[in-house]
Amino acid sequence: MKTKNLINRFIIGFFLFAFVAGCAGTHHKESTGEYVDDSVITTKVKAQIFNDPMLKVLQINVETFKGEVQLSGFVNSATASDRAVAVTRSVKGVRSIKNSLVVK
Repeated sequence: MKTKNLINRFIIGFFLFAFVAGCAGTHHKESTGEYVDDSVITTKVKAQIFNDPMLKVLQINVETFKGEVQLSGFVNSATASDRAVAVTRSVKGVRSIKNSLVVK
């Protein structure tokens, strides 16, 4: 009886450990919580860009990984590129910005 109880505890403990370790993030992989946080940041940045009259009609793509936001796509001027970075910087949770915008 004691052996069966010990084996059951070991199995439960192993699966608990595997579950928690599977949700953890690494340098190249986001945890579940980080993924959700990055999705929220991406949505907020896209909304801010869309609501800005200078940037509304431009083709700007936004991707976020562990709080680092990458802006890519095309803008009409360097001023628009700078404005996109400023708008992105104003969003809470943005740790850094990688500006890959190309001026047409």
